[in-house]
Amino acid sequence: MAPKLEELSVGQEIGTRSIAVTRQDLVKYAGASGDFNPIHWNEAFATGVELPGVIAHGMFTMGSAVQLVSDWAGDPGAVVDYQTRFTKPVIVADTTGTGEPGAVIEVSGAVGAIDADARTARVDLTVTYDGQRVLMKSQAVVKLP
Repeated sequence: MAPKLEELSVGQEIGTRSIAVTRQDLVKYAGASGDFNPIHWNEAFATGVELPGVIAHGMFTMGSAVQLVSDWAGDPGAVVDYQTRFTKPVIVADTTGTGEPGAVIEVSGAVGAIDADARTARVDLTVTYDGQRVLMKSQAVVKLP
């Protein structure tokens, strides 16, 4: 059920989510997106270009984070705008065969602004990995009934 604009207030939390990421997730995302840059799957290549290891695609991180908002809104089509700035990479360790994630992204969201005339709410996301923000000024605008 979609949230009601009249029941929202600035600062109201919409929820939290932990997103477990594996190298397999990155390979699947590469196939879906067509982004086969080896920094997203090849450890030797990634470290060879002075990265700390294999990193998640920025758009994978961004898309995973906004899922919190679309689930809260009850309809992905209700998200009419989404913007962010990438600040740090998400390093995904090779945990193949262990059943453990290679990284965990933490996402929380809160209502940042309400526009009653437009019937929209801006949701501000906090997206962290390993205790550091990986997305800054991450904001989604949701059109509410």
